[in-house]
Amino acid sequence: MSENNLPTQTKLPVAIIGAGPVGLAAAAHLATRKEAFVLLEAGNEVSSNIASWSHVRLFSPWEFNIDKAARQLLSSHGWKAPNNSDIPTGLEMIENYFKPLANLPEIKPYLHFNAKVVAASRKGLSKVKTQSRDELPFVLHVEKNGERMVVEARAVIDATGTWTNPNPVLSEGVWTTEENSLSNHIFYGIPDVLGKHKERYVGKKVLVVGSGHSAINTLLELGELKDQVQETEIVWVLRKSMVKDVYGGQEQDQLAARGELGTRIQKLVESGKVKVLTSFYIQELKTNGEKIQVIGSYENELLYMDDIDEIVSNTGSRPDLSFLREVRVITDPSLESTVELAPLIDPNVHSCGTVRPHGEKELRQPEKDFYIVGSKSYGRAPTFLMTTGYEQVRSVVAALVGDYEAAERVELELPETGVCSIQTNSCCDSEQSNQSLVKSEAVSSCCSTVTKPVVSKSSCCS
Repeated sequence: MSENNLPTQTKLPVAIIGAGPVGLAAAAHLATRKEAFVLLEAGNEVSSNIASWSHVRLFSPWEFNIDKAARQLLSSHGWKAPNNSDIPTGLEMIENYFKPLANLPEIKPYLHFNAKVVAASRKGLSKVKTQSRDELPFVLHVEKNGERMVVEARAVIDATGTWTNPNPVLSEGVWTTEENSLSNHIFYGIPDVLGKHKERYVGKKVLVVGSGHSAINTLLELGELKDQVQETEIVWVLRKSMVKDVYGGQEQDQLAARGELGTRIQKLVESGKVKVLTSFYIQELKTNGEKIQVIGSYENELLYMDDIDEIVSNTGSRPDLSFLREVRVITDPSLESTVELAPLIDPNVHSCGTVRPHGEKELRQPEKDFYIVGSKSYGRAPTFLMTTGYEQVRSVVAALVGDYEAAERVELELPETGVCSIQTNSCCDSEQSNQSLVKSEAVSSCCSTVTKPVVSKSSCCS
């Protein structure tokens, strides 16, 4: 067997695509249930997406960052868990949790790096054919170390995330030749402003685009850089109508570090160190020598912003669905999320940071035994938490091994954001209708913490 060949097993495995937090958790649950699996990672290390922002400190403590099955597996090998209340950086997550988990004998033999899935299908059938489809195995076409091979699987869990597919800065969501030509001056993600990327931003005029936690982290570090070098200019453009909408629940947030981000960014804005333009919709980018000109709509007029040196784009990400062309997958037409989740996470409807706990039932696709989980299940919607993904794969794995009682059971408690801004009728304010009972040990909603039984409806408050 050459090093490029993936191992054969007497029973077809469950294929997990992506060895990030949720993919590794899926492997832990399958291993715990003695179920064959293969874990395919396109990068050269586990959680390679997190490695790109390893300098950033999470807002969730270890308590919410470790999957239960993974914790049990690790503990059985003498692993000592970090303090539940400590808040790790991305690097600490990788070194103290993801790598030890990936190196366990229950997982390591079935984990393959530099293995990029480029296509998925049913064996011998295109997407069009229906007859006997559910009985046929999946085939994954994998590029590994420059060679193409096929992996057969009885089920597929797509945990590839969205981080490597950022949205463009243009508000229309379209990639343009001009933006692509400026790739050396646009950073998509969270740069290490005070570390390895410092020379890129020190003393420069930097434009930050976006209103989520990634943008806040970037701005806070740029604020520290400006304290060191006053010539550094910071411009923040966001599409929200009011900057205060970004501040979140602050002291009301049950995740103190997340609330603190809102408090700190408010102080930075009020200090005058950051020029804020809202609502600002970028329509065009142009080069002017070594500088960038940004043209956008501001207060119903065109505004020309000149002499920008660097742009940091924190406008979110989108799922890569290209390799799923030959499997029967349905996504929400606006969010590209799993269809059943869309009403719960649509930012056009609400801005709550917590979502009703959900599992295998909400993640089902027309293609039997094919699941999209983790941040990719949210499509373009924000506010995904790792612990939500852990609950998703616990439920999915339970269903795949026939434990439907466990698959239907909810085992998740989410921390409240302290924010529940509803654009349409809110369950917090209106009478509940179309009610159904959901059994839960404890469910944290955006409006209140409730215990079983829980009255549920499709909104952030259920």
